[in-house]
Amino acid sequence: MTRPPTPPVPPPTTRRRLRETAALTQAQLAARVGVTRDTVRAWESGRTTPRGRRAEAYVRLLHTLAEEREREKARERENEREGEREREREKGPGAERAEAGPEAASEEAPVPEPEPASGCEGVPVSVPVVLAVGAVTAGGGRNGPSGGADGRADGSGGGAPGAVVGRVGADPVPGLVPDPVPGLVPDAAPDALPHPVPDGDEAPAMTPAQAFDLLYGFAAPALVRQTYLLTGRRELARESVERAFQLAWERWPEVARDRDPAGWVRAAAYEYALSPWNRWRRRHRSPEPPPPDTADRALLDTLLRLPPSYRRTLLLHDGVGVGLSETAAETEASTPATAHRLMNAREAVADRLPGLAEPGTLHRRLAELASTARLRAAEPPAVRRGSERRARFMARAAIAFTAALIGTTTLALRTAPTHYEPPVSPGETVRGVPPKVAPGPLSDDELALRQKLRDEAQAGPERLVPRPG
Repeated sequence: MTRPPTPPVPPPTTRRRLRETAALTQAQLAARVGVTRDTVRAWESGRTTPRGRRAEAYVRLLHTLAEEREREKARERENEREGEREREREKGPGAERAEAGPEAASEEAPVPEPEPASGCEGVPVSVPVVLAVGAVTAGGGRNGPSGGADGRADGSGGGAPGAVVGRVGADPVPGLVPDPVPGLVPDAAPDALPHPVPDGDEAPAMTPAQAFDLLYGFAAPALVRQTYLLTGRRELARESVERAFQLAWERWPEVARDRDPAGWVRAAAYEYALSPWNRWRRRHRSPEPPPPDTADRALLDTLLRLPPSYRRTLLLHDGVGVGLSETAAETEASTPATAHRLMNAREAVADRLPGLAEPGTLHRRLAELASTARLRAAEPPAVRRGSERRARFMARAAIAFTAALIGTTTLALRTAPTHYEPPVSPGETVRGVPPKVAPGPLSDDELALRQKLRDEAQAGPERLVPRPG
């Protein structure tokens, strides 16, 4: 039997790029080929050239990664074309019905418009939320506060916070995609969620409050556990999720139109949880009690020792199951930079906890650690009321500040000087003038005159008149 020819050896830069695209560390690649990590580093740096059977296995693995990468790009292009076709169908549903003929038009019954809440008039709130929450595997993009629109092929990148359903661009090499484990992913039965809507014009009659409650009930429990792994604080995790959903309710028209509302809320919760201003708050200065299990304490301590960007990337990719490109979009970083963060985070975790070197094992341990916290999110009506109270308070504060500013400006205009007043020059000493001399003693005539004036001024006439002689 003839052996297939060995593929050509790619250049060193291509070797490293293929490994980083597959989200593999040098140690993991060395374990697959059967060589040491130093050997892989030497091959990627160009100091040595792969030779022998190990080199053949290394080259074949690299070409497998390259083929997987090409197939992934083809899938992404197909998903983009499919998304464009969906958008075209959403823009012109009437034209498609006209082309289908009168029979198809008669079969479609008009669906009544849902009654929008205050501040959400004219917003189609039902279709995106139902697609993102009910059909986790249907796919979609996201356009959250910290990321742009990004096409999805499987919906696991952000359709639900924590759904692991065939990640795109995450781990093209078989065996690196962790299996879904309850804890970080939402547990929803098929009957508990609405079915995906086939066409954009067939929206179910759902009010904004009902759509928000559906999204909150599906995404909030898993999102609280995720933010707990990010911060290590239970109260901050609950507060982050609550503030994220309050922000979503304030901007509900924008969130309802988004193709991935759950990803939008997840990005907002992560941003609030990792805000550097939280460390200055008095309630978060004292440490919270750690997990009771020793292994859980070690894993949580290892996670908190990572930089925030590494921690977020590791949680999104290995914990939640978001693809590499989707993780890069959500963290506002390039794909190579995200791959570097992921590899460095994995190496840091493997150095402190060697048993968690495999992504699948790390995913299960993260889910178990998140489940031990026993966190519970607030009720959806309470979150909506809190958002409305906060909006009213901010509106009243803005009105009060504007009134105070107007009053201060008016007072300044009334009391400000209307003309220029030159400053008073400082005094100077006058020289050459003789000093004042005190008067000397009075003479007899002056004393008699003074006494005469005093007596007549008290009992005499009102004015002095000269006396004759």
